[in-house]
Amino acid sequence: MGEHWKVRKLERRTDKGLVACQNWLAAEAGAAVLARGGNAIDAAVTTALTLSVVEPWLSGIGGGGFLLRADGRTGVVDALDFNVTSPRRLDPADYPLVQGRDGDWFDWPSVQGDRNLIGYGSICVPGTIAGLAAALERFGTISFAEALQPAIEHARQGLVLDWYTVLCLAIDAEGLGRFPASSELFLREGRAPRVPERSGKATLPMLRKAETLERLACAGARDFYEGETAGLIVAELRDGGSPIAADEMRDYAPSWCKPFETDYHGLRIHAMPGPSGGPTMVDALSELDKTLKPSGDGLSGQTALAFARAIRRASEKRLRTLGHASGESCTTHVSVVDRDGTMVALTNTLLSRFGSKVVLPSTGFLLNNGVMWFDPRPNQPNSIAPGVRPLANMCPFVATVDGRPRLALGAAGGRQIMPALVQVLSYLAVFGMSLEDALHVPRIDASGVTIRVNRLARPDVATRLAEEFPFEIVEDTLYPVNFSVPSAVMRVDGENVGMAHPNHPWAAVGVEGA
Repeated sequence: MGEHWKVRKLERRTDKGLVACQNWLAAEAGAAVLARGGNAIDAAVTTALTLSVVEPWLSGIGGGGFLLRADGRTGVVDALDFNVTSPRRLDPADYPLVQGRDGDWFDWPSVQGDRNLIGYGSICVPGTIAGLAAALERFGTISFAEALQPAIEHARQGLVLDWYTVLCLAIDAEGLGRFPASSELFLREGRAPRVPERSGKATLPMLRKAETLERLACAGARDFYEGETAGLIVAELRDGGSPIAADEMRDYAPSWCKPFETDYHGLRIHAMPGPSGGPTMVDALSELDKTLKPSGDGLSGQTALAFARAIRRASEKRLRTLGHASGESCTTHVSVVDRDGTMVALTNTLLSRFGSKVVLPSTGFLLNNGVMWFDPRPNQPNSIAPGVRPLANMCPFVATVDGRPRLALGAAGGRQIMPALVQVLSYLAVFGMSLEDALHVPRIDASGVTIRVNRLARPDVATRLAEEFPFEIVEDTLYPVNFSVPSAVMRVDGENVGMAHPNHPWAAVGVEGA
């Protein structure tokens, strides 16, 4: 008889600060900032910058994202949009559809040559550096140079070639191999490097990226947009055929905005407004507030049906009113709570794995493929257009109780993000689960035509869903990700609680002073 193994991670509890994210090196970097007296914004920015080096395939300084901050003393919640922006001189006619792939509500039409997915034509103006710098300037206590130091150190030391890193490189080796600087940085003779057979540590040094980060540490974040770094970026984008010019780099600015809010089972939810996953999540929660009834200790057939109905209806409304946003995107999410109870939920992305697959030769970092997030069909709510921000799947949020932060939650995983967050939040707010239990409960994914059901779910889940929806039973695998990768922190009775995704090999919670 074979044995059935269960993988489980434990939540972390402490009266000190916590950082939860997808990589333990980045979580440790953020926790070290807290230990030196930094606050939640200091830690979140440092963690995000470190993630851009230790997991460069998911997020980076060439991407964009969203951030929410809930003040531990006043309860005030601020939201920051630093998503990518399409080039001002972009011509939608440069993205013709493949014949016969017109798309429907849940099908993504293809562009000739995948111009919107890979290469210089897929790149949008990046917002990450401007956004992280703006957050630090408004709420941080450390300098941008200090926040960059762990990332610089990791770039100098190099990307560690463990089994997971090599897997990620191998998955996208073909795309990376199309661009000389990308191939030089990440591949060896056009293929992913091997994991060392004997004990020892092999790395891929990222020296040009380290030099870029050091320049930003000395010259300031604006150098990325209107200094020496900006000049290098614009020149090499032009050489590759991108229409991004110096004026739009100079003019890029993140936007502070009022969060989109709703009440859900005693929690006040503060989500990103506008072209994000926030409004769709709020729509799903609005229905679940009336229809979801706790049953048993996890995902039952009736619970799954309530989730599927609400998520599907909210997604259909999104597609009618906001438009398409491609589902095959990857991100990183960071959740932080400091000793004062201030919380940050920060999601940053390159969109696809390794973004556009383009590494600029002189700066050494990857650039996003933000054009992918636009609908390539004309006359749609989110059609490809010049000088605008696309509809994003990112959906970080914070929840408050009696005007004080209670939860910061977000995830990676494209269209899977919103369905996963709705379920995790419901297990916390409606079922009264611990954070640890909530992240371990098997989930469904209702972001596509076919409902995907975790193989570990109870048999009645598939049975009930089959009454209304096509479904398939799938494993909760590391690759491809099927049910998103959430990271969360909570504050309960004065104690901080953190939890990282159970199935991700390097996801972890960093503890202040540990």
